[in-house]
Amino acid sequence: MDLAFCGNDNRFAYNISGGLIRNVCFLDALNLVPHVFLLFITFPILFIGWGSQSSKVQIHHNTWLHFPGHNLRWILTFTLLFVHVCEIGEGIVSDGKLNTCHLHLFLPAVMGFVAATTSIVYYHNIETSNFPKLLLALFVYWIMAFITKTIKLVKYCQDGIQFTLLRVCITGIMVVLYGLLMAVEINVIRVRKYVFFTNPQKVKPPEDLQDLGVRFLQPFVNLLSKGTYWWMNTLIISAHRKPIDLKAIGKLPIAMRALTNYVCLKDAYEEQKKKVADHPNRVPSIWLAMYHAFGRPILLSSTFRYLADLLGFAGPLCISGIVQSFSDEMEQNGSLNSTSLPTNYTTDPFLSSKDFLKNNYVLAVLLFLALILQRTFLQASYYVTIETGINLRGALLAMIYNKILRLSTSNLSMGEMTLGQINNLVAIETNQLMWFLFLCPNLWAMPVQIIMGVILLFNLLGHSALVGAAVIVLLAPIQYFIATKLAEAQKSTLDYSTERLKKTNEILKGIKLLKLYAWEHIFCRSVEDTRMKELTSLKTFALYTSLSIFMNAAIPIAAVLATFVTYAYTEDKQLTTAQAFASLSLFHILVTPLFLLSTVVRFAVKAIISVQKLNEFLISDEIGDDSWRPEESALTCEPCEKHPGLYPKTINRKQPLRYQLDSYEPPLRMSSRHMEVDDYAIKVTNGYFSWGSGLATLSNIDIRIPTGQMTMIVGQVGCGKSSLLLAMLGEMQTLEGKVHWSRNRYSVAYAAQKPWLLNATVEENITFGSPFNKQRYKAVTEACSLQPDIDLLPFGDQTEIGERGINLSGGQRQRICVARALYQNTNIVFLDDPFSALDIHLSDHLMQEGILKFLKDDKRTLILVTHKLQYLPHADWIIAMKDGTVLREGTLKDIQTNDVELYEHWKTLMNRQDQELEKDMEADQTTLERKTLRRAMYPRESKAQLEDEDEEEEEDEDEDDNMSTVMRLRTKMPWKTCWLYLTSGGFLLLSLMIFSKLLKHSVIVAIDYWLAQWTSMDEYQTLCSTEEPTRKTCNVAVFSILSGAGIVLCLVTSLTVEWMGLTAAKNLHHDLLNKIILGPIRFFDTTPLGLILNRFSADTNIIDQHIPPTLESLSRSTLLCLSAIGMISYTTPLFVVALAPLGIAFYFIQKYFRVASKDLQELDDSTQLPLLCHFSETAEGLTTIRAFR
Repeated sequence: MDLAFCGNDNRFAYNISGGLIRNVCFLDALNLVPHVFLLFITFPILFIGWGSQSSKVQIHHNTWLHFPGHNLRWILTFTLLFVHVCEIGEGIVSDGKLNTCHLHLFLPAVMGFVAATTSIVYYHNIETSNFPKLLLALFVYWIMAFITKTIKLVKYCQDGIQFTLLRVCITGIMVVLYGLLMAVEINVIRVRKYVFFTNPQKVKPPEDLQDLGVRFLQPFVNLLSKGTYWWMNTLIISAHRKPIDLKAIGKLPIAMRALTNYVCLKDAYEEQKKKVADHPNRVPSIWLAMYHAFGRPILLSSTFRYLADLLGFAGPLCISGIVQSFSDEMEQNGSLNSTSLPTNYTTDPFLSSKDFLKNNYVLAVLLFLALILQRTFLQASYYVTIETGINLRGALLAMIYNKILRLSTSNLSMGEMTLGQINNLVAIETNQLMWFLFLCPNLWAMPVQIIMGVILLFNLLGHSALVGAAVIVLLAPIQYFIATKLAEAQKSTLDYSTERLKKTNEILKGIKLLKLYAWEHIFCRSVEDTRMKELTSLKTFALYTSLSIFMNAAIPIAAVLATFVTYAYTEDKQLTTAQAFASLSLFHILVTPLFLLSTVVRFAVKAIISVQKLNEFLISDEIGDDSWRPEESALTCEPCEKHPGLYPKTINRKQPLRYQLDSYEPPLRMSSRHMEVDDYAIKVTNGYFSWGSGLATLSNIDIRIPTGQMTMIVGQVGCGKSSLLLAMLGEMQTLEGKVHWSRNRYSVAYAAQKPWLLNATVEENITFGSPFNKQRYKAVTEACSLQPDIDLLPFGDQTEIGERGINLSGGQRQRICVARALYQNTNIVFLDDPFSALDIHLSDHLMQEGILKFLKDDKRTLILVTHKLQYLPHADWIIAMKDGTVLREGTLKDIQTNDVELYEHWKTLMNRQDQELEKDMEADQTTLERKTLRRAMYPRESKAQLEDEDEEEEEDEDEDDNMSTVMRLRTKMPWKTCWLYLTSGGFLLLSLMIFSKLLKHSVIVAIDYWLAQWTSMDEYQTLCSTEEPTRKTCNVAVFSILSGAGIVLCLVTSLTVEWMGLTAAKNLHHDLLNKIILGPIRFFDTTPLGLILNRFSADTNIIDQHIPPTLESLSRSTLLCLSAIGMISYTTPLFVVALAPLGIAFYFIQKYFRVASKDLQELDDSTQLPLLCHFSETAEGLTTIRAFR
């Protein structure tokens, strides 16, 4: 074939009798000029200045700035590239119909494709260099390209060529695209003013990228990198060399942080509260709050999902066209009538869209591009929903945490809200809402998929397709019924799970007492009884889950069977290969919405239940809630808007409270109607206080707390001494009366009767977020007699004590809590029975050194609740309580004068206590026994080794976060754990599952193989009779038998997998419970309670409900992939040649991805546990935390 730009037909190729503009070849050559111009200008800049960083801000991110219209430019460029591909294809196909090669038909399109690619690469480098003046070259290019394409379009219109022809249509589209790109460039000039203006606008980098700790770049990279996640390559590759830790991940951008999303959700929720404020019977809608806060990204995700679903139908259509084209060629014995040589150049072949799409190579390219775009849009949809779901969970956790900090004490003390319920809200309910948001776009994407699939099936198979659609529609209600039953079973299981978790929590809290009395098995049986009820509910859940899996797998087979059998007996035409396999592809597309239907309904019901529980929690009574107080009450709560929350940006176990008290304002600030009272810090007038039952626990309280003096509150056990303290702190409900605080004496320190400690170091428990003062710290530890105990610890005061101080004795915990109150630089100190857990020697030392000297020297106001009446002479003011009322108030001398009987009773008790003190002093003057404290992880034998560690290594450990240290050593794939799970289900069930799976997929392969034989005109005649009725009956009968066997095996495999999973769950929980309960005390001393509870809550939930369907999906996908590879290799051996490099590429991609994915998953798990522990710690220490506000 001759090769020339305009072809070798000289009569027309170079004919300019009608003018240059009338010559098509000249116009095509003219269209080359803009592309050559751009390449000539940009290539030197790209190659010479490649990598130049001279004009960039010296930060570690180079994609730090986007010019105006950034995303629109990328979208238009991608569209332009696709149109260029179509133009190249149209030119090549058109050129194939001529007897000479006409380069002008496709060479300008090729150069245009190269130029468009160069333009976006050039723009990306200019943008990251922040040197917009160089964009002037692109501006000139868009103008030139727009003019040349417009001239060509005008010529086609003058010649009367219709827009129905593909070449004219492409030209018109490109005129529009070049015009829009030119407009984008003009907008950049208008905003940045880099040319034609005297004062160019300078743009600073985003605030996030100025922080060197931000390494999550998804919001800041270009659109191509966003769609392909190319920016993550560095992280994924580095994970293969070193495990990923928190430092490698860095900080999140501000817009993705929990605090930002919390403020957004909280504002939306407050709006809902305002709307229902006038309707007492209505509650604020969390659904509407979530919609207003996160509706926009869900809409974007839904758009991506619609585009992906529509592109998914391109596959069956292209397959049908390709197979039909090959069938037509085979029928014509490979003979194709070539187009005759045009006799006039002006009669160059113009292809219509229909003719263009009949070309197999064009369909193959379109299929490839459609699949790439479909997966890109689908992954973009997944990413947006997952990111939004994570943001929602973070916001909900912040709302729950702030609600806990405001939660009424009566809710926790009266059992209305338990720690187990809070743990469920944190660990389960927020996850349910997150997962629902992941699946949310499917609610409106599924109907579109089903409708489009049915329409295309009808076009392929006619009325027979309606039979298959009818099968799907008729069985859909059964799917919905199963989904609702699954949700009911899920709710029942969750109730039993909550009860089991509550009992487990009680056992773990009292494990020392249980082991002391050898009651482990008794309480273990109680948990096992609840577990058996839970397993009964799980059996129902497993049954409906297996039915759901069975329906998802069986409905497509039944629909295909009904459709093809109906087609065989109702249609006169033979079922062709193109129809069969295109319809199979469409039926497989319909599997997705059918498969997701039950899952979406189940998670929707779970989400509704979770929202109900969140609503109950969020509308529960709060501290400072005046809805139950009279208007004259003095205790009020400032609006929450002024105090955005006490929620940590990051979990740092080494600074558990510092970020709470320093980095954030408290969510609740109790303010009072301040009165200028004569030297009184606190005054209660006619106070009636309750714990929420409506009955007054404290009645007729009229007391005064003098400023700068020590006030003692005494009385019998249960008379209301501690309640009086909490009433003054605002923890009780004020039924009547007023609590007045001095305006200048608000700061408070508090030591509760029940010690509360953080799972942190001794120093951090004492300082409690206050600045460290060495001299004051030493004085406090000496005053509380803590220094000898600290000296015995392996790392001194830097030793981390266990959760709730379980590594310490009761007295040591009490003294640390008192030391915390003494250390704080506050005006008022509340001490609630600080001597209750101390022996008489330590009590006397604490009284003399800590209270009489340390506090009195600082002139601080002290309110002391005690049973140690021998200390009454030291009190400046005494309040005597009895049966919830104030019996007497005043100095000791006043009480001696006004109530002689009470004074004599006290005197008798004081003498008795003094005598006991003297006896103890004589008997044990020099042998004050101290318990040697050691955490189990630091045994006595290793102390010397720990002290001899290299100093530099210790510094490195101090710099690293604890969770980063955990991630330093990457764990290997737990194949033994996988085998343990499989064998826990029983070898019989495991063998049955494997056999049924293999048999099922063998039958599915046989179905596809027989369908190929049925539709192959040359093959089926050798398998069935040549007579038409007998042949049709034979084909239908075999196909029906195979399909029926496949449906039965789908039921067998689903039941087997679920039953094996249920058996494994039963055995694993039994073993876990017994090993935990029978574990040594050392284990409970060194393992946080949240960590153990997480094994029985979240992990057990995964084993019970998530692993069985995941195992079924994994085995199904693996066997489908292997069977497809085997069938294709058998029918087309050449496929093995392409399979080898693809397999190698897949192996290396997965090799890097799996390592990074596993590290991130482990890191996610390790960060969840401290979060759960922190919630538990906060709920247990609410009164202490709020007192320090």
